[in-house]
Amino acid sequence: MDGSCLGPPLIAGFSGFLRNNTSFYLSGFSGYIFNCSDIIYVEIFAIYRGLLLAKELDIMDLVCYSNYLYYINLINGPSLKFHVYVVLIQELKKLKDQRNTTVCQTLREGNQCADFMAKLGDLSDIALLRHASPLEELLNLLQNDAAEIYFLRL
Repeated sequence: MDGSCLGPPLIAGFSGFLRNNTSFYLSGFSGYIFNCSDIIYVEIFAIYRGLLLAKELDIMDLVCYSNYLYYINLINGPSLKFHVYVVLIQELKKLKDQRNTTVCQTLREGNQCADFMAKLGDLSDIALLRHASPLEELLNLLQNDAAEIYFLRL
């Protein structure tokens, strides 16, 4: 799952995709959030949409990757009473607890597919678009992920 805020003018997109344990593409989504500049909301919303998609597809065991540890800690940490997005975070926690879901961090390089699709959401004016099959432009990135290509970080 990933989110993106670009601008000016401010545009926000989110995305994610589901793969099985052999990296086979199951489904994906991307979307646009009108008049939003808060990356915290966009990233949390991307994870929320991903968990909703997993629920719709009746996926019971799920590992959710995001490249921002701050958002992962909001979801995995104790319940918050005074966060601006407390309602969305609580909904995420509820979805997470309904299934065998682990939310963990990946490096940005390991999240290239979701990053690519989030930028598609930025360029779209569609609130939510489901992708039953991977976009052609995504195929090379999916192959790289499946091959577990490593990236040197300096």
